Amino acid sequence: MRQAFTSRDIVKLTGISLRQLQWWDERGIVVPARDGHKRMYSLDDLAEVAVICELRERGFSLQKIRRVIRFLQRELGKRLVDTVRAASEYHLLTDGRHIFLEDSARGVVDLLKNSRQPMLAVCLSDTIQRIDAGVRSAGKRNVSVRHPMQQRRKAS
Repeated sequence: MRQAFTSRDIVKLTGISLRQLQWWDERGIVVPARDGHKRMYSLDDLAEVAVICELRERGFSLQKIRRVIRFLQRELGKRLVDTVRAASEYHLLTDGRHIFLEDSARGVVDLLKNSRQPMLAVCLSDTIQRIDAGVRSAGKRNVSVRHPMQQRRKAS
């Protein structure tokens, strides 16, 4: 049986606001299934929301995130979460103008060595693993899959 999450579940799990979640649905960024008027999110939708939240937390613009999502769908025929789950590790890197998606440590190191300016790197696989583990271990009840930085900041 596939797990289904309501909008409120997604809010509790990721820390995103209901309005932001609705806006992403309206813009086609993460589009859940419908059960009448209710939005019902799959585990893949939850993972994608969490990855996008983490990228936003790290300073990625929604426009850049949308470009990455469109590229993956067009070039690879996959959703962001499907691509990240398929490999052992995926790192998203940017220099502010260009976005790179690397699936090997060597690729990340080469990119960093050849960069002429600072790069921001995010390990997308860690977020997916955190979501999968959190949902598996605690079910949908009282589990949070927010990034540890988010949890510390909100607690202070």
